[in-house]
Amino acid sequence: MSRVPGWLGRLGAGLSEMSERLDERRVEVQRESAESEPAPPEASAPSPEAFPQDSVPPVPRPDPAHAVPWGVRVAAEAGWRLLVLAGTLWVLIRVISAVQLVVMAFVVALLLTALLQPTVARLKRAGVPGGAATALTAILGFVVIGLMGWFVTWQVMANIDNLSDQVQGGIDDLRRWLLNSPFHVTDKQINGIAQNLRDAIGNNTDSITSAGLEGVTVVVEALTGILLAFFSTLFLLYDGRRIWEWTLKLVPAAARPGVAGAGPRAWATLTAYVRGTVIVALIDAIFIGLGIYFLNVPMAVPLAVFIFLFSFIPLVGAVASGALAVVVALVTQGVFAAVMTLLVVLAVQQIEGHILQPFILGRAVRVHPLAVVLSVAAGGMVAGIGGAIVAVPLVAVTNTVVGYLHTYSREQALRHAPRPRGATASNVAPVTAAPVTAAPAGGAEPPPGPAAEPPAPDA
Repeated sequence: MSRVPGWLGRLGAGLSEMSERLDERRVEVQRESAESEPAPPEASAPSPEAFPQDSVPPVPRPDPAHAVPWGVRVAAEAGWRLLVLAGTLWVLIRVISAVQLVVMAFVVALLLTALLQPTVARLKRAGVPGGAATALTAILGFVVIGLMGWFVTWQVMANIDNLSDQVQGGIDDLRRWLLNSPFHVTDKQINGIAQNLRDAIGNNTDSITSAGLEGVTVVVEALTGILLAFFSTLFLLYDGRRIWEWTLKLVPAAARPGVAGAGPRAWATLTAYVRGTVIVALIDAIFIGLGIYFLNVPMAVPLAVFIFLFSFIPLVGAVASGALAVVVALVTQGVFAAVMTLLVVLAVQQIEGHILQPFILGRAVRVHPLAVVLSVAAGGMVAGIGGAIVAVPLVAVTNTVVGYLHTYSREQALRHAPRPRGATASNVAPVTAAPVTAAPAGGAEPPPGPAAEPPAPDA
């Protein structure tokens, strides 16, 4: 019994020694593996000597893109895109200014084509060949325009002597009225004003002469533009379909279906605008002309023609033509006739703005008055009177094109969206895009309206 505890003690001591050796071997293996594989920089602890005792280890900095607020990032993204668009628009305006005569002639040709194209279509439906229908319509249109110009020139030349006498008499009447008026205007003051006018004209003789020479250049450029507009109108009336199809080939294939659908709608808007403007201008000229005719204002018919032509300039044209009629009435017939002429002009303009334009033009070319004012001002600053004339139809056409492309892109997105499954699939109607037609600029029927919505399927 005395030997058993000793044997157990030696066995326990041997097991304890073996366990210590195994622990030492495990530590050596872990040390060797740690030395063979270097630790990453962020995992290694910095040495105490790297930082002073009072400092804090630096915090890792975030990505700069994530440090910028979301609103600033959105504003920056939109800002550089707006800068690119502004630069593109500036370059486009510079190019148009360099070839302004050609651009204006082509725009006038587009407006004339929109006015004459329905006549060509009617003649074709009546059995007249395309070339003959185009020639007859173009000749008739330009003959009418030429007769209007000749009539105005003839009336002005025939009445210029009588008008000058009436103007001189009107000035004398105004002089006597000022002398007897309660404004206490003296004869010396009136003579001083007249002398200042004569001195101003004498001191600016060179400027007036250079302006006359520039007027000759303007006449030559106008004749060139008329010829360009004439030939462009002929080609657009006769070969408008093929010109439009060739233009579509220049558009990228991905955007071609949308542009092909927007073109006919833009052309319909332009045609509606030109027709409506001609009708409204004709009504203005007839009623204002009748008013000044019954008031015995001289050259009533030429003034009516001027009112018709100036009516193509929105807002500004009506004011300018009305002011011209009032001035002629003032210097020829006196203050009463001028006031009555002003009332006639204002009444016709109010009827035009509140009844004629909404009824005749309709929704096809409805543009907000603020957009009209801004577009006319911008067009006049860029290209003068011609820019003011084409500004409103350009805005109307752009509005139609943008609206159609927005609808078209939304329909395409719905068409290519994944189809719903399960119980919601029976509540979704199929989406059909608007019909795409490649209507030409001339020689074709008016484009169809937007496609009707398909009925929802039965549940």
